[in-house]
Amino acid sequence: MMPEKLNTAGVGFLSKIWGWGKQLALFILFAIVITAVMDIWRGRDIPRDNLPDIKGVSLTGSDIDIKAMSQDQAVLVYFWGTWCPVCNFVSPAVDTMANIYPVVSIAMNSGPDDKMSQYLSHKGYEFETINDSNNEIARDWSVQLTPTLMVFKDGELIHYTTGFTSLPGMWWRMLLN
Repeated sequence: MMPEKLNTAGVGFLSKIWGWGKQLALFILFAIVITAVMDIWRGRDIPRDNLPDIKGVSLTGSDIDIKAMSQDQAVLVYFWGTWCPVCNFVSPAVDTMANIYPVVSIAMNSGPDDKMSQYLSHKGYEFETINDSNNEIARDWSVQLTPTLMVFKDGELIHYTTGFTSLPGMWWRMLLN
């Protein structure tokens, strides 16, 4: 009689695991749908036609032109600020992406160039950064929420997302191009 009890207990445990797995899958699907809807809602003010250029000089002195850079491959553009708490979690992932893909960051209202350079050096970030100290580029693009990530390919805006974005989320957006 003991083996039957053991067998039924094993089936009950597997049944619970299967139930938890289904709940987890539904939760992940729900989270993906909610995230997609929030991205669409938050990005409603981002221009679609007659896009303004994103051009500037990086803190390292490089001339940057997103339209030209994105002709050969997709480019990740990261609007952020040193003052943004969520950016503290997203910036390391962006830095990892910069080792694989072209990445340009636009630092919004984050202080003078020398302090920005010190901040980037202190954090160990190596992504190209345009210091948008007067928020001119951010205003042109109607960026009001940080962090905002955009993917450009062939001079066109392909993807955008706002708020927390994970490293897998960034990779997924870049791989789709």
